[in-house]
Amino acid sequence: MGKGVKAAVVGGVFAVMVGGAGYGAYNLVSAVSGDGGGGSGASAPKSGPPDEGEVAETSREFFAAWEKGEATRAASYTDNAQDAGALLTAYGDEAHIGDVRITPGKATGTTVPFTVKATVTHDGTSEPLTYESELTVVRGKTTGRALVDWRPSVVHPDLKDGDTLVTEESAQPPIEAVDRDGTVLTKEEYPSLGPILDTLREKYGAEAGGTPGVELVVRHAEGASGEAAADTPLLTLAEGKPGRLRTTLSAGVQAAAEKAVKRFAESSVVAVKPSTGEVLAVANHREDGFNAAFQGRVAPGSTMKIITAAMLIDNGVTTMNGPAPCPPTATWHSQTFKNLTGMQPNEGATLANSFLRSCNTAFIKLIDEEPLTTASLTREAQERFGLGRDDWKTGIVSFDGSVPDVSGPDRAANAIGQGKVQMNPLNMASVTATAVTGTFRQPYLVSPDLDGRQLARAEGLPAGTAAQLKQMMRLTATQGTAAEAMAGLGGDIGAKTGSAEVDGNATSDSWFTGFRNDVAAAAMAQQGGHGGDAAGPIVAAVLRATS
Repeated sequence: MGKGVKAAVVGGVFAVMVGGAGYGAYNLVSAVSGDGGGGSGASAPKSGPPDEGEVAETSREFFAAWEKGEATRAASYTDNAQDAGALLTAYGDEAHIGDVRITPGKATGTTVPFTVKATVTHDGTSEPLTYESELTVVRGKTTGRALVDWRPSVVHPDLKDGDTLVTEESAQPPIEAVDRDGTVLTKEEYPSLGPILDTLREKYGAEAGGTPGVELVVRHAEGASGEAAADTPLLTLAEGKPGRLRTTLSAGVQAAAEKAVKRFAESSVVAVKPSTGEVLAVANHREDGFNAAFQGRVAPGSTMKIITAAMLIDNGVTTMNGPAPCPPTATWHSQTFKNLTGMQPNEGATLANSFLRSCNTAFIKLIDEEPLTTASLTREAQERFGLGRDDWKTGIVSFDGSVPDVSGPDRAANAIGQGKVQMNPLNMASVTATAVTGTFRQPYLVSPDLDGRQLARAEGLPAGTAAQLKQMMRLTATQGTAAEAMAGLGGDIGAKTGSAEVDGNATSDSWFTGFRNDVAAAAMAQQGGHGGDAAGPIVAAVLRATS
């Protein structure tokens, strides 16, 4: 096309748009503006929530265009035409979904539920697809038009921002994941394992020996880490042959973990076997589906005192039965730290007493003793407990903690699990395992023998330090802040509670870590209160399920 012809066409379109005439012009304005566009401009835009008639008309027109595969027109009925158009186009072109029939349900206010029945076709193979979703109609901010409030979940409830739908031969063969005893693990029976099983398939599908099939999947956007989550399968068109993948999980402990986290919102738990590092269970109960048990990065509260106590003992500052006075307050670099409300001061306290009562001021008072420096806690965490070096290879994506070298008030805050320290339940379960055995064994979910990866190493603890930590945790579980949660558990038990204050939250995060015989577990419940309120019952339930 010559330049003169192109200019004429563009000019013609512009003239139509300015005149406001023609359905095609209306659609073009809509797609560009993302807020409907069009209209005569003669009357003031409407305001207030859309009425019943507008909700019915907007949803009807949106559904009609969607059914016909007219992605641009359907997108023009949304308040984000660009994103809606891209996803609705992929719905037909990349996901190969056709013969769409949408049946709306009864609207509740401005929200319309609906059922989609369609067909997915790939290389001559077709399978029916049925699912339910909903949309909400809102008032366009600039035009006053009634528009679909655009969210990817309108197209499919499993879609989030940045996700799309794709139908193709699977990137990896399916897997049949089994626990340590050969019990098959499915996402239907163990919902927390859903994203984990998808990740294991993506990483180990080929090694497990299966052959790929053809599937409709959710392809996820990259997360904050820069790494996209594994595809989420929605429909199988051609069966692949699953390979068998053995994990370190225990079906019984996993079931207990799944049940335990359901009692508390935004909670996560991990159980490991201290003698080997094998992960026995990992469960999350979160609205966002994030594997916070392995990837969380939040302050662990007073569970951090396990590492701080080890630092004090290893550096000769004090011992389990040595002095660790617990005054009402402690000031560090002009910042005053306090204990839990109602805690009685004890100037003659030992480290064991201050540990089992979780006295903040005792630990803060000791961190400037010779030979401690700003680097001492970091060194203890890295060299003894294997934390914060970014070298764990668990079999899936995980975060191995962070205990940075800091000065000022953050140095004191770090010692009690606030400040700049970041952990997750996987990290704290490992800390407990190291404390009770004296040996750091990097946690893992899949045996390194499968892919030859090298597990992280660390020095571990001197035998005397480990013995003292284990005894202090025993006292905490039987006489201290963890006693209520651990009541009724038999065997060799120990624990440490924690609560972490988070800026902007009225309620602290609940933390708890404990052991029973050869099992260590840790849990957190964000905004769950004190350690024994939410995280404690979760850990106790998991430990109770172990033999």
